[in-house]
Amino acid sequence: MLERWRQWARSVKRLIAALIIAYRDPRTPLRARIVAACVLAYAFSPIDLVPDIIPILGYLDDLLLLPLGILLVVRLLPDNVWREAQLTASTTPPGRQPVNWWAVGAIVVLWIVLVALVARWGWQLFGK
Repeated sequence: MLERWRQWARSVKRLIAALIIAYRDPRTPLRARIVAACVLAYAFSPIDLVPDIIPILGYLDDLLLLPLGILLVVRLLPDNVWREAQLTASTTPPGRQPVNWWAVGAIVVLWIVLVALVARWGWQLFGK
């Protein structure tokens, strides 16, 4: 059973890599690109809809929302773009997968804003 989970996790990693490749493809329609950006931001974000600390539910949102988001993007993409992205992702050696630096930057900025807001709230609450 553990091996099945590992295989599933590897397949999700390949799908995420294919999603990044499809996102960067100029043939990708704007709607698919916007949804893909949201799915990728959620995939790479340390902020979850339901925190992972909550037993079962914490991981259930990742197990459901991420595949559903990928499925939605795949439905919005032209078939040939998705097939080429999957082929590229499957033939790219591990460690050489594409990195979406815009998503990384957005997540870092989001964390900085969140920490600043919490600090400001704490200052207002306890600083007086």
